[in-house]
Amino acid sequence: MSRKSGVDLAVAPAEKGVVTLTGGLELEDAPPIRPCRIAYEWVGAADAPTVVVLGGISADGHVASHQRDPEPGWWEPFVGPGKGLATDDYRVLAVDWVGGPGGSSAPAEAPGPHGIASVTTFDQAAAVAATLDRLGVDRVRGFVGASYGGMVALAFGAWFPERVERIVAISAAHESHPMATALRSLQRRIALFGLETGRPRDGLVLARALAMTTYRSDREFRERFSGAPHLEGGLLEFPVEGYLKYQGEKFADRSRLDHFLFLCQSLDLHSVEPEEIPVSTTLVSVEEDRLVPPWQMRELRDRLAGDVELVSFSSLYGHDAFLKEEERMTALLRRLFPVRDER
Repeated sequence: MSRKSGVDLAVAPAEKGVVTLTGGLELEDAPPIRPCRIAYEWVGAADAPTVVVLGGISADGHVASHQRDPEPGWWEPFVGPGKGLATDDYRVLAVDWVGGPGGSSAPAEAPGPHGIASVTTFDQAAAVAATLDRLGVDRVRGFVGASYGGMVALAFGAWFPERVERIVAISAAHESHPMATALRSLQRRIALFGLETGRPRDGLVLARALAMTTYRSDREFRERFSGAPHLEGGLLEFPVEGYLKYQGEKFADRSRLDHFLFLCQSLDLHSVEPEEIPVSTTLVSVEEDRLVPPWQMRELRDRLAGDVELVSFSSLYGHDAFLKEEERMTALLRRLFPVRDER
């Protein structure tokens, strides 16, 4: 389909399915999942080169709308005809996380009253590779990952370097920063406390509310939520509290506690040796990112084995810049994945 045809994404070619690994998926630190289902969506021209796109732990395989699922995807502003990653020139592949919400399988529970099975970023990378095998794709033009997806992209580059031409890792480093791990460990404790006290949903709401304080910048919170409190149920509620409660409730409405625990822990298990990644890589760092500080991204740049560029900028949106900085992200994607007319 031509980019000039005027056809929008809602009628662009799309494949939505499930790969079943009857032999199972071997996990690094947990028993294998047998059989293992991996749900995927593949959107774009059938004869175009494939680009894998993965997001954070709350993202799924629905990156952008298409005729089989017209609902907006989690990266809707950036994927589609004429957008940053043009689906009339590239075919975008995304998967549902192993252990996460959606149609992919989850590991068995770990031993103990509230055991959390280990799913690593390398396990997710292996799931992507298995999906590519079943779809008959030997090598992808790019692997674009943001946040957790960026960690998985780096793991893919270490284990399967011959299968990817370029990695784009956005707000993702080679390991979890100890402060990020500290904050996420508290989120998991809050969620488990809710489970232990018979209020699992409330625990998940509070865990997500705490997570939201790490995604945006100090400046945005100051600009949006300054002001006096008001009475709510006999208690004073500050403007920011309503926002955090709303975000927590929204997340709990579409998530399960076990999925959250699997993937939240996986973030902190992430550890990749940059020297083992020979793939050409573009790193994207945001100065206000509370979870992946710029110095950590510079360290990753200096240690990567392949050609590397580091793109840095300031953003009101902090770690969430990849979702909100439409002009910057579109320009970057268009430069890295040019359409036919611009090559």
